[in-house]
Order: sequence, then structure tokens, then C-alpha cells
Amino acid sequence: MIQITEEILINIGKIADENNIQIYVVGGYVRDYFLGRQRKDFDITVIGDSITFAKLVAKKFNSKAVIYERFRTAMVPVNGSQVEFVGTRKEEYKENSRNPIVTEGSLEDDISRRDFTVNTLAASLNSSHFGEIINLFDGISDLDKKILRTPLDPEITYSDDPLRMMRAARFASQLNFEIEEKSYQAISKMAHRIKIISQERISDEFLKILSSDYPSKGLAILFKTGLLKYIFPQMDNLSGTEIKQEGNKTHGHKDVFWHTLKVLDNIVPNTNNIWLRFAALMHDIAKPRTKKYIKGIGWSFHGHEEVGARWQKKIFRQMKFPMEHLPYVETLVRLHQRPMQLVDSEVSDSAIRRLAVNAGEHLEDLFTLCRADITTKNPNKTSKYKNNYEIVFQKVIDVQQKDKLREFQSPVRGEEIMQVLDIKPSRLIGYIKNEIEEAILEGDVENDYEQAKIFFIENKEKWISDFEMKISQKS
Repeated sequence: MIQITEEILINIGKIADENNIQIYVVGGYVRDYFLGRQRKDFDITVIGDSITFAKLVAKKFNSKAVIYERFRTAMVPVNGSQVEFVGTRKEEYKENSRNPIVTEGSLEDDISRRDFTVNTLAASLNSSHFGEIINLFDGISDLDKKILRTPLDPEITYSDDPLRMMRAARFASQLNFEIEEKSYQAISKMAHRIKIISQERISDEFLKILSSDYPSKGLAILFKTGLLKYIFPQMDNLSGTEIKQEGNKTHGHKDVFWHTLKVLDNIVPNTNNIWLRFAALMHDIAKPRTKKYIKGIGWSFHGHEEVGARWQKKIFRQMKFPMEHLPYVETLVRLHQRPMQLVDSEVSDSAIRRLAVNAGEHLEDLFTLCRADITTKNPNKTSKYKNNYEIVFQKVIDVQQKDKLREFQSPVRGEEIMQVLDIKPSRLIGYIKNEIEEAILEGDVENDYEQAKIFFIENKEKWISDFEMKISQKS
């Protein structure tokens, strides 16, 4: 028996009683009740016609049911919560199908089709048995043991819906649970089956792992079971080290995959921004491609930050991520090496200005990533690197504020350039604006409209001549 206090569930139970319908709240709500976790969305299993019942609930709450006839489910928004209604059912995936075949079943059928025993718990919402627990697969014991175990043979459970293999990694990340050994082995054996699942569902689970409290745990499971090579091959390729012998010296480089997970662990306590966490995953993504051994020096990954930034468009399309987050991730990947290159006290102000302009509003996130990238186990080195980043960060902040570079662009706008030169829109306008911006970044002129305007008037003839020469050389 559990104490159900949510008004939504109490009222839905009353509607069920009024219509002589048997219903249960199942899965995540009951699991999280025992774990002491709050939950505002609810899954309701209906013995009978779930869609008709969902419509009754929607009417009572002055809402509207979103119906999914094919899967015999309905979603009803209620006071900021999402309530899903599902009729007792069976689901089965054919060998090469991405969509389940759904048929009517008993309550036991419905519960047994669920992914893990900790999600099979159900509590009655009818007044005669209100709060009474159904625990057919000993899910409460597995909650106590912090174990993820499938209610049926794991090969059956994962074959019915291969996405459940990723959900195992996701729940391990969210709850800090361990996957039961037989289940773990089944995932390793059946990893290739994930290929029948749509990319949208895969990416949704991947981002849920990334947004969890222990994302590196889930990603390590994906890697060790072989799932990662199917869902994100570029990440899987990060693994591996290579040793070179030169005289009496042995040159090796650290495994980039495990380094990346350590960076992720470092950044998680400092941000819930999923795209900053993703940038942490991507910061060294091109190291395998740029890896080169230089005799007498050792391993080099020259240019990996630029190559990695260029890869992001392909990765976003491959994973079907929202493209509006692409520029942000590109910027952080491209610039993550730059702050450490500016540690020298002799570094020019122009280099500082360029970092300020290139990072723009993402400056603080960039330095959060840079700090997370410190993975040395030497405390003295850690302290030194962190101190260096703070020095550079303050330099950039000072320059950004002094030179008004937060949203930097030429103070002399394109319309004014066209008016002064009496020309129509053309590539020359962009060329001149770029020359003004470069002069400001180099410190030749202040980021001030009046001074930039004078500088433009003084140099316009030269720039026109230079532009025409560049055009003629190209042709």
C-alpha cells in the first residue's frame, strides 16, 4: 500500500469508480514513490477501453485527449501534467520492423511487457483498493538492490522492443542502478538489433542519458555492450591507444573515449545545459582523424578542434538533433583549445579580442568546458591549469567590457557604406566591413562609431582598390 496524495490521481480514480472501470497508476510514478523522487507525469493502465476513458477524463478536466488509435493510447494534459492512458495490451516487434504489433491483453500481459521489474509496479486508483500495490515481478526488491532486471527473459524483452537496451543504459544513468548480469549479456549479444529502431527514438534516449545525473555511466554501458558503434560510431571510434617506441622512450597517448567521459563527469556538476554537455562529448571527437606521431616530439592531434567543429553539421543531421543548437556546439568545439594558448603574459591584446569576439555570449560556457578538460591526476598541475584559465578568463572579460565586444560587429553599417560610396549591395560592402572589424580587433582603431567612420573614410579608396585587385586575380 502506498499513500497517493496527488489530486489528479485521486480525481481520475473517482471518474473510474463512477464509470465502473478498473484502473492503475503504473511504472515510473510508483517506482519514484519508493525512491523518494517527485514526478508530475503519470501513466495509467485501463482494464478496458483506454481511449473512451481518456475522453471522459479530458471532459472532466476541461482538456482535450490526444488519441493514438494504433497503439490504443491517449494523452491528456491536466494542470501542467501529462497523463497517458493505455489499455492492457501486448506488444511484439517483428524481426525487421520498427513499429510494434499491438494486441489486447490482460493486466499481467501489460505489466510483463514492460522493460524492467522496477517499472512493473502498479497501484490501484479505485476506491475499493486505493493505493494497493501489484508487485508481480518483485520490483520492490530490485529497487532495494538497485538492480535493473527484465520481467521476462531479457532476450524476449529486448527483442520485443530493442530500444529497451538503450533504456537500460538510461535508467542506470538516471537512477545510478546496475544492470543485472544476464540482462547485460543479452544486450551485448543483441546490440545489432538497435538498427531497426528509428533515429528519433534513439536520439531521444541518448539525450536523456546525457541529461541524467550520471551520464558517463550510461555511455560506458553503450560502449561496453557494443550499442555505441551502431548509434554513434564517431564516439565509439574515440576508444583505443597506440604505443610508439623511440630509442629507450615509450610514447603513448591516453584513451580519448575514457578521457572524454572524465571531462563529462567534470562538467556535469556545473551545468544542466544538455548542449554544453554534448560539446564536452564532442570536444576531442576528431582526435582519431588528426592523430599523428612526430619523431622526437610524440603524439600530435593538430587541428582536431577545427576538424571536430566542421564535423558537427554531419553529426547533427545523422543524429537528427535540433539544428538551432549547431552553431553553439560548433563554437565551443572550435575554441576549446584557444584559452590555453593565451596563457602567456606576452600574448597580444588582439588575440584576446579575437577570442572575446569569437566566443561572444558563450564565453563563460567555453571556460566551463576548458576547466572540465583538466583531467590530470596530479593536484599541482590541476591547480596550475585552473589558475591559468582564471587569468585568461579575466583578461578576456576585461577586454570584452572595455572594448564593447559582447555583440561585436562593424560600427559602420552596410547601409551607410553604400550611401557614402553610392553603390548597390555587393560583396564589396562585406569586404569593407570586415576590414573595419579587423582594424578594431588589431587595436588600430577603437570600437567607436565616430572613430570607425573616420577610419572608413580615410581608407575607403585603398580598400576598393584592394578588393578589385583580388577579384581580378581570381578571374
